[in-house]
Amino acid sequence: MEPLIERITMNPAVLAGKPTIRGMRISVEHVLTALGSDVPVEDILADYPDLEKADISACLLYAAQMVGDERVYFVGAQ
Repeated sequence: MEPLIERITMNPAVLAGKPTIRGMRISVEHVLTALGSDVPVEDILADYPDLEKADISACLLYAAQMVGDERVYFVGAQ
């Protein structure tokens, strides 16, 4: 079984290189925006029949990794 994160792909020829799900023209950003707007997972899956529930989980994992890699540096007087 492939690691979940490998479902997220980036290809300069697909959506200008934005992270997508399994090379499809469905971006991680689109899925995360829908989830953040309280669209139920079941509705997302119904709207995009090629998506699988594991793809939604992969988007969340990808977002968590991106936030986890962020570093905040304070500059100037506090």
